[in-house]
Amino acid sequence: MMRSMYSAVSGLRVHQTKMDVIGNNIANVNTVGYKKGQMTFQEVFSQVIRGAGAPQGGKGGTNPQQIGLGVGIGSINTIHTKGPTQTTDNPTDLMIDGEGFFVVTDDTNYENKYYTRAGNFTLDKAGNLVTPDGFKVLGYKVDENENITDEIGPIVINRSETKAPTATNKIQFRGNLDSRNDETFTTDTVIKDSLGNSYLVKFEFKKTGTETAPNKWTMSLGEIKSEDGKITIPVGDDGAKLEKEVTIEFDEKGKISGIGEAGKINEINLIFKDGIEGVTKSKDGNDEKVKLGATFGKDNKITIFNPDDKDSYNKLTQYANDRDIKPYAENGNSSGKIEGFSIDPSGIVSGIFTNGERKALGQVMLAKFDNPMGLQKLGNNFFVDTRNSGEAQLGKPGISGFGATKSGSLEMSNVDLSMEFTEMITTQRGFQANSRIITASDEMLQELVNMKR
Repeated sequence: MMRSMYSAVSGLRVHQTKMDVIGNNIANVNTVGYKKGQMTFQEVFSQVIRGAGAPQGGKGGTNPQQIGLGVGIGSINTIHTKGPTQTTDNPTDLMIDGEGFFVVTDDTNYENKYYTRAGNFTLDKAGNLVTPDGFKVLGYKVDENENITDEIGPIVINRSETKAPTATNKIQFRGNLDSRNDETFTTDTVIKDSLGNSYLVKFEFKKTGTETAPNKWTMSLGEIKSEDGKITIPVGDDGAKLEKEVTIEFDEKGKISGIGEAGKINEINLIFKDGIEGVTKSKDGNDEKVKLGATFGKDNKITIFNPDDKDSYNKLTQYANDRDIKPYAENGNSSGKIEGFSIDPSGIVSGIFTNGERKALGQVMLAKFDNPMGLQKLGNNFFVDTRNSGEAQLGKPGISGFGATKSGSLEMSNVDLSMEFTEMITTQRGFQANSRIITASDEMLQELVNMKR
């Protein structure tokens, strides 16, 4: 009789514990990145009334007779299934579409690492990507050439970040030269020097075909002026010039057949003199030389036609159609200030600058474990590793088994309310049934006491 009462007491205790787990799950149904708990029961100890017996003689064997002494907690596991996605359109909100945890720290040496699936991050005044509690999000830094390195540090989005200017080092001609027309004309494009200054470069085309080579044109360099028209760069040995005389010849189908030499594609570059000086007008109207203090292209050379790069010449044609030939500066830009940022699926944080260019600022780092269930919860949506979780394996989103990052989205709780309410019903009934065992045992004890009367 007393055994049944104590067994029922153990049943009350574990069912109350399970209700605590269910209550915590339901309380966190809207917690970002929350991973639900799941509790299981197991029997504790059974008292052996009679042991098992082996078959003897003509008699068969006997099974053991045991009375169970109650129930205990089998496990309380953290279930690491992925939660549903909530779109927020906030660029600092991140979720992991797959395996992995964000790595955060409150330590200047990054030795204290915590792991979380909650990506509701913000920026502090220094531009650090941080959790709501101020823990810095760790990632991989970039070097001076904007390459992602293996050096670990906080993700920083500096609002005073600038993008250095880049010089134009490639010009590509595209379009058509009208085979029906032999008039001379000019066309132009804008190039950038190493300081980001803009210069308008003009090219002149003249049809110079003969009876033996009717589809032949000559390209020469016209004037080069700053975009505001105040500075002129001399054309010739003292300033800028084409590397060699440029003749462009087309075949009978209107395709390029030779540049610089019939039947051959030669490399053609626009070359600038070292230490080039520009010419400007002084207040009295006289020409005055000025130091430009910048370089052009790569080693003062801008490539126009490259025999190893078909794209540099195969977009130029000569058909009996309207002329629309135009040079395009393939690169080069002025300096810019950061005006925004984005985070791509590989976790790379890119600054968006006022000059239209982008610059890598860092890459979010993820961690994964051999046994995620072995992680220990700390509160604040944080986990820490334990001896049973295994050491953290650090890596980059989207590769080596790590999930990709999604900016502007959050991972919600993986709590299933329908399942929790079902568990709540069975837990309540289990608690109720155990309480009835205690009541019934009490009544039996009462009858035993009453036997004395």
